[in-house]
Amino acid sequence: RYYGVLERQFRNYYDKASRQPGVTGENLLRLLESRLDNVIVRLGFAGSRRQARQLVLHGHWTVNGRRVDIPSYQVRTDDVIAINRGGSNAEQVIREATDLVSTVPAWLQADHDGLTAKVLRHPERTEIDTPVQEQLIVELYSK
Repeated sequence: RYYGVLERQFRNYYDKASRQPGVTGENLLRLLESRLDNVIVRLGFAGSRRQARQLVLHGHWTVNGRRVDIPSYQVRTDDVIAINRGGSNAEQVIREATDLVSTVPAWLQADHDGLTAKVLRHPERTEIDTPVQEQLIVELYSK
């Protein structure tokens, strides 16, 4: 529930993570961290995942210049995330949220004045502060 993902979608993330090379648990967390709604929270452009999800659903964000309205959109290295300046009042809401941010993770680069960001790379496990024992998740879903 930490990422706001329901059971079926979580199972799909697990299946995708288990097919990737490397440690399945770390792959799973990396996939969850790379969701657009989560990245927006990590950047400090939203106060919560629910708020970020709604901002994405309403089309207030672009990725590489294209409007994205899917919260589960997987961002990739070198993706540029920016506010969709389509004349809505979402910019004020986002600016209020940026005042609350303390630090941006090292795998992301943010320009809070321009409300843009860039994905520098995928996060490492040590950079993910989610209080999860991913090995227990892998044990549960591998059955």
